[in-house]
Amino acid sequence: MGKVTGFLEIKRKKWPTRPVAARVRDWKEVYLPFPGDELKKQAARCMDCGIPFCHQGCPLGNLIPDWNDLVYRDHWRDAIDRLHATNNFPEFTGRLCPAPCEGSCVLGINDDPVTIKAVEVSIVDRAFDEGWIGPEPPRVRTGKQVAVVGSGPAGLAAAEQLNRAGHRVTLFERSDRIGGLLRYGIPEFKMEKRVLDRRLALMEKAGVDFRPNADVGRNPRVAELRREFDAIVLACGAGAPRDLPVPGRELAGIHFAMEYLTLSNKRCEGDPIPDERFISAHGKRVVILGGGDTGADCLGTVHRQGARSVHQFELLPRPPDERAADNPWPQWPSIFRVSSAHEEGGERVYAVSTRRFTGDAGGRVERLHAVKVEMVREGGRLDFTPVPGSDFTLDADLVLLAMGFVGPERAGPIAELGLTLTERGTVARDASWMTSVPGVFTCGDMQRGQSLIVWAIAEGRSCAAGVDRWLMGTTDLPAPVP
Repeated sequence: MGKVTGFLEIKRKKWPTRPVAARVRDWKEVYLPFPGDELKKQAARCMDCGIPFCHQGCPLGNLIPDWNDLVYRDHWRDAIDRLHATNNFPEFTGRLCPAPCEGSCVLGINDDPVTIKAVEVSIVDRAFDEGWIGPEPPRVRTGKQVAVVGSGPAGLAAAEQLNRAGHRVTLFERSDRIGGLLRYGIPEFKMEKRVLDRRLALMEKAGVDFRPNADVGRNPRVAELRREFDAIVLACGAGAPRDLPVPGRELAGIHFAMEYLTLSNKRCEGDPIPDERFISAHGKRVVILGGGDTGADCLGTVHRQGARSVHQFELLPRPPDERAADNPWPQWPSIFRVSSAHEEGGERVYAVSTRRFTGDAGGRVERLHAVKVEMVREGGRLDFTPVPGSDFTLDADLVLLAMGFVGPERAGPIAELGLTLTERGTVARDASWMTSVPGVFTCGDMQRGQSLIVWAIAEGRSCAAGVDRWLMGTTDLPAPVP
């Protein structure tokens, strides 16, 4: 590496952020650009470790030591080439990925890991600023037509790869704008939509045809796509939310997280949403059920809408501050983390289970009734036992259910095609990413279940290679995921 002793001499620096008091007043991104000189020092911490376990942590197989070294040496143009060699959208992952690569960093065995994520996003943002990134249309068209259904990260990656292979790609999205969860699930303060629009504009110039407002399975029917296209890629996500079937669930003021986040993002886009349809946390006592990334997205949104108070409940116990004995490196460290939204306020409550809701005479939620629980394992099975005498009540005007997703929606392509499902309820596929219906492929959360953006992009790339091989008999497209 460029500086062999860098990891000994330089400590990890936190990614700079805007002050809390300022950022909760708008929807601009929380993180600031990393100062150039400091970023080079952070890149210099990358060790000459021989076996870069960060590759194991990254489903895309990103060439992390390569571009860390190039940044340290001030070779930014080469760095973006290395970055784009494995990742179609580093400006997305650099902002949104939880960085499993950092969890596998060799330096993380006994020190803070390398600041991989900050280096990644700094490379791609500089490349855009310098004008190094442009559309990449194929030199030759194959005459084959491919439909991609779903415009989240998996669908976008599959579409871009198939277009580069020379196929005519049409991408269908049922929402009014392209982007899937990147558009309506991710709040502006995590990724401003100009970042998404910038990449979509390049894809359009390269030849990808975008079709929003196309609810495949209704209009158009899947049968129409099968007649028009040589292959179909289903990347429809795992959008069926996990519900909470307890007494009082039907009360007004209890909403799924994605319903809440979508409306907030639409208003940020400038859509005229009537107040009676909009879900606002302004002046309300808010409870968020779910301690994951979606819950944190709700938390940051609630802060910006001016909630009176916020509690975030998590069924699991509080994670330890450092790795537990049964969670060794290079596994993903299950430790206590503080996101930018948590820095902004709110109370996190662990090991709690909601039992019921009660409301006022008008049918709106007024209180949440819960109990503390203990996590127990019996015969390998995880269970939660109520703690006697720990019942409590909390006032709540707005409850957001952010407890994850149970799989893809069954209506639409799954039902129309009669696709075979796995025991987990996801779409089954073979080694070439084809479903039980010949010529119909799948990737992303739809076949994997709820997962990370980096997995979605990796699977989109691999699925594209499978489609290309099926259409042409061979492929030069990379396939990072088997």
